[in-house]
Amino acid sequence: MIVDSAHTSRNAEILRVRSNPNLSPLFRLRNWLRGLIGPAVPDAGEEGEQWAADWLQETAGYRVVTRNWRNPSDQREEIDLVMSDGDVLVFVEVKSRAAGALVPGYHAVNARKKRVLRRAIKSYLARLRHRPATFRFDVVEIIRPGPGRGARHEVLHFANVPLFPKHFH
Repeated sequence: MIVDSAHTSRNAEILRVRSNPNLSPLFRLRNWLRGLIGPAVPDAGEEGEQWAADWLQETAGYRVVTRNWRNPSDQREEIDLVMSDGDVLVFVEVKSRAAGALVPGYHAVNARKKRVLRRAIKSYLARLRHRPATFRFDVVEIIRPGPGRGARHEVLHFANVPLFPKHFH
């Protein structure tokens, strides 16, 4: 890494390295090893998304359209699951939490996260050849069991969570 020390203090450099994990040699090493052997422990978010997709398909009859869609213009904007519920296009945010978490997954989808999701969903809809007549936003919370609680995951599905203005289209 090249740093212009005349314009950057040591503390600012440390903050910049920490705020951008792609610069960390440990981050690069971990990704290189994952490429060789795969992750040692399944990612809780990926596992939660799989549980949510399976549950929505089996229990609610949804169909997966796409997973982990990222806005090509801004890779930070991601939609966990895009599903169809009949003629309705459903955008799903999945929050995976350990049992007894201080902040429930539903409440983790705060105003800031909703703004990001609104932008991502607008971008997704703009790229569709035929825009659906109806779409909505759901939140699925996956509660992972704690030690000694068995292997049962709990699924909480919040359908039609307010995200868009009333006459948005």
